[in-house]
Amino acid sequence: MPLPDEVAKIVSQQAGRAYSLARPLFGAEKVAALLLALDKPIAGRLLKRFDSLELRQVTRAASELGSVNPATIEKLIEDFAEQFSAGAELLGSAGEAENLLAGALEPEEAAEILSDVLGNSNKAMWDRLSAAPESVLASYLLKEHPQTFALVLSKLSSGTAAKIMAQTPRDLRNGLMRRMLSPRPVMDPMMRILERTLHEDLLLNVARNTGADTHSKIADIINKMERDQIEDVLTSLAEDRPKDAETLRGLLFTFEDIAKLSQKARTTVFDRLPADRVVLALKGTDGAFRELILSSMGARAHRMVESELNTGGPAQQRDVLKARRAIADAVLEMAERNEIEINSGGQSDAIFE
Repeated sequence: MPLPDEVAKIVSQQAGRAYSLARPLFGAEKVAALLLALDKPIAGRLLKRFDSLELRQVTRAASELGSVNPATIEKLIEDFAEQFSAGAELLGSAGEAENLLAGALEPEEAAEILSDVLGNSNKAMWDRLSAAPESVLASYLLKEHPQTFALVLSKLSSGTAAKIMAQTPRDLRNGLMRRMLSPRPVMDPMMRILERTLHEDLLLNVARNTGADTHSKIADIINKMERDQIEDVLTSLAEDRPKDAETLRGLLFTFEDIAKLSQKARTTVFDRLPADRVVLALKGTDGAFRELILSSMGARAHRMVESELNTGGPAQQRDVLKARRAIADAVLEMAERNEIEINSGGQSDAIFE
């Protein structure tokens, strides 16, 4: 017969388990639970309307959700007034999170999100890093521990690694080769930290910190300002520092400048933007500019956005400006990741009412 202490321990464990199964869900956990309960095609269509930050939040929540009992699912259904079939317990896990994204996103984009959330090696990030200037990579890696240096080299393309090796002192180069021949295992959390650090230090910052560092930083600040404020600042600067004002103007990118992008770049941008944000941003735009944007979208998204613009009512000006700023920021981020090129040579066709 079990001792009283053992009985108490068992009861405590069961009570804890019951609480974990029936615990309330909050924020992204609710979204993850509902998506996991939906049919995969329906969940996929919903996910396509999320932006990258929302996708990461939902994916992380799905991977850490654990067991959710039928009563909790039923409560969620009541809260959101949706038509679901209740009663089946679901289990959130890394595998379910991966299945949730499969089919909703391109394989590379899904892999990158899962990598960021779950700690797997981020192939897309390493591919972009391999395309960075070898001199910048070599200068950065020479300051790191040889073991880190060797690990990074093993992840880069062979051509890029060879060019970096050519810029490395002989003794260090030979030592790096020996380390690469006898690699040490790296745990996923440590790899995730390394990838995030390299992404921030090299892919995001180095591109702006090479060349006109001061102008790039100031341009980044001005880019976040409202359109009328941007013109006011540049006009003021042009009065006593015309060359600086001209340089800054060339570094800026606003929503109107989308007309200067190549068709390929525009297609890449609008493939990744939520349709409702595009609808808001196009409120009040000139017909030619609007058609330019619509021609950069897939057939289904094109029809959806065009229908909303034709049938929807007016929007608050602050919401329109916010949507335009968000799209311009998305373009700049894609350019920083070398996913698109920004052509600053043309003139915008956009005319706003």
